[in-house]
Amino acid sequence: MSYSVLSGDVISYTSLDPKSRKLLLEELTLFLKQLDVQFDSFSRIIKGDYLECVIPQAGEGLRVALAIKGFIKSLAVQATSNIETSRFRLFKTYGIRIAIGYGELTHYDPKEGIIDGEAIYLSGRTIAGKTTFNKERITIKNTLFFASDKTDLNERFEVIFNLLDVLLAKATARQCEVLYLKLLGLSEEEISAKLEIGQSAVNQHSTSVGWSAIESAVDYFQKILS
Repeated sequence: MSYSVLSGDVISYTSLDPKSRKLLLEELTLFLKQLDVQFDSFSRIIKGDYLECVIPQAGEGLRVALAIKGFIKSLAVQATSNIETSRFRLFKTYGIRIAIGYGELTHYDPKEGIIDGEAIYLSGRTIAGKTTFNKERITIKNTLFFASDKTDLNERFEVIFNLLDVLLAKATARQCEVLYLKLLGLSEEEISAKLEIGQSAVNQHSTSVGWSAIESAVDYFQKILS
């Protein structure tokens, strides 16, 4: 059985003020629990700015990854000072880097918190090998990655993930909020009620974030890996 396993690290986590870091940790923990119920996944946060998530239905991997990314970008957080630093702007633009490892798990026991096997190695190594900074400055090229032992899959999804990266980097916090709610299956009417905004505004945010293209990519990912 093959899984999608996500490894992710929050970008410029230390640029957030202490209250914002606490907020991010608390809200993300609750959101991951919601995902675990909906997708039968197992998620955990390590050291505040690093997460892992096992998704038994491998085809749902991209949906979950984009939902997490959209959720983090939607959070109202503050920088460590009144001056918006370049590192904080990177957080607001990208939120989190996520690698999806696709493969088998030789030992998976959610109750004991054990994740071992090819899929977690692939996602973990991919994130570890994609450094975003040096001593002088942070450089961001991509924040969504796919890794498997199948070269054709890697090449196929690399193009799609690069395009998704561009869309999400341009998305506002409100657009990301609408995005992750749609990824969770809520209708525009339900989102309108939840966010207390007009349905026309929801539709506008959905269009602006590129929902049609994102939905097609998520469906394609699911079709290929299911």
